[in-house]
Amino acid sequence: MVAPGTPPPDSLPGLRASDDDREDVIRILRDGSAAGRLSDATFLRRVDRALRARRMDELAGLLSDLPPVPADGAGPGRAAKAWSRLADRLRALQLSARWPAARLPRLVLPRGPKTVFTIGRSPDSDLPLGDITVSWHHAELRRTDQAWMLVDVGSKNGTRVNGWRADSSFAVRAGDWVSFGATAFRLADPA
Repeated sequence: MVAPGTPPPDSLPGLRASDDDREDVIRILRDGSAAGRLSDATFLRRVDRALRARRMDELAGLLSDLPPVPADGAGPGRAAKAWSRLADRLRALQLSARWPAARLPRLVLPRGPKTVFTIGRSPDSDLPLGDITVSWHHAELRRTDQAWMLVDVGSKNGTRVNGWRADSSFAVRAGDWVSFGATAFRLADPA
């Protein structure tokens, strides 16, 4: 368990933060403000930065200089537990960043002249998925000049990239984790 005030691991700069990660950090900041460990101005500034953060190291940096939490008391105790959960999660990602991705089935980025690939439960989809949580026409994978874009086309259960909801187009690359409803894949290069 990492104590509050411990600097974030240096090896996490590329990991994208999810909505749950942001909510955990905002909850810790709120509890820290209520306990008098943050001024109102600092709290508001950090919540704004948490809402704009795209990476785990940005979120961890918002908590790294908080004063230690006293062991007793309901409010600060909740904040300490939330910080511990986030720190454990960061450490687990640092130590085994490739392990969860290795367990996911691979989705190979297609080759060829075609630029739009459909994903959904429809048998006419380029990538038909038989999971009931996947919409009939769920998403599209679009090739641009030098990048791939994943676009949710109005699915009911959502499309996510590395934990981020992909409501509009979202740039993806090999190594990213994508999910369509409850079905998840790790993107891979064709080579």
